[in-house]
Amino acid sequence: MANKDYYSILGIDKSAGQDEIRSAFRKLAIKYHPDKNKGDKTSEEKFKEINEAYQVLSDPQKKSNYDQFGTSEFDGGPQGAQGFGGFGGFDSDFGGFGDIFDSIFGGAGRGTRSRRSQAEPGADLEYNLILTFEEAVFGCAKEVSINRNEKCETCNGTGAKKGTSPKTCDKCGGAGQIRVQRQTPLGTMSTVAVCDKCHGTGKIIDEPCSTCHGTGKERKHRKIKINVPAGVDTGNVIPLRGQGEHGTNGGQSGDLYINIRVSSHPKFKRNGFDISFDTHISFGMAVMGAEISVDTVDGPVKYTIPEGTQSGTVFRLRGKGVPRVNSSGRGDQYVKVIVDVPKKLNEKQREALKNFMKISGEDVSDYKESFKDKFKSSFK
Repeated sequence: MANKDYYSILGIDKSAGQDEIRSAFRKLAIKYHPDKNKGDKTSEEKFKEINEAYQVLSDPQKKSNYDQFGTSEFDGGPQGAQGFGGFGGFDSDFGGFGDIFDSIFGGAGRGTRSRRSQAEPGADLEYNLILTFEEAVFGCAKEVSINRNEKCETCNGTGAKKGTSPKTCDKCGGAGQIRVQRQTPLGTMSTVAVCDKCHGTGKIIDEPCSTCHGTGKERKHRKIKINVPAGVDTGNVIPLRGQGEHGTNGGQSGDLYINIRVSSHPKFKRNGFDISFDTHISFGMAVMGAEISVDTVDGPVKYTIPEGTQSGTVFRLRGKGVPRVNSSGRGDQYVKVIVDVPKKLNEKQREALKNFMKISGEDVSDYKESFKDKFKSSFK
């Protein structure tokens, strides 16, 4: 573990507090968790590295040792130095190695300190929730389905057959670990290993539960109701505390994170809490002005287009945008006016337009007649 920059691994500064350390670990653990990256060895190694860094930085004593000596298992005290330099009673239970190896490898291996008998929190879960444009704007009630590990109902999480209970391991006394001493050229070396009888649990189950087979957990399918607040958008996350997987040995449950994804709308476009909308008007309406009907998320509203409105002009409808999440007020709707220029004119429309141009002082001598007009003129 020496020479590893745990702060860099978690992407935090050395001044980070425990809340920031915990938050960074959870975010990375979710991203690189083996269950989400099955078969990806790179993610698996990254997950182990993240776990290792968290086990050190989340423990005040280990963090202090690491900050001072660059490792968490060296206590830096005079007694430790004397034991090594004078070949005395070198007590080496390897400090934080056991906790780290247990969380990564399940407590296997020599020199580890088992944590299986300790309370551990459950894993966090994620769910991607797709909403329509209207559901995101006004909020809605949703129901999601998840699968999670819960405390076995048959044995109440003990892992033992109904009517029986686990027994305290007589080899480790329920500690889940045993101390082994060996004579070495350096003196007596004491190491801590996982109890080979209870495999680190501290308990012996003579008759395992038929439902969970001694694990104390079972897979359950659950439907959870969610109240989505008005104004959410793609990228927002709704945390549901305690709705993740159940903890072990009385540990608190993990959280369920709802990742919001909003579908696009055929008419409206969203920019933060504002909405943009394009509306088309005729050439005559643009010139003379008119009262038009404009679609909004609340329904159509009347709006007066002033005379001489140019194509591309944008008007604002105050308070017709998206409600601000967990706050008062709404954004605005911006309406872009597009003037439709007719592609074809009949004879009366053409003559009227020529007269308009003449009255406006425009030269229409170069006006090109259509083939149909020329054909009619040849018979006059």
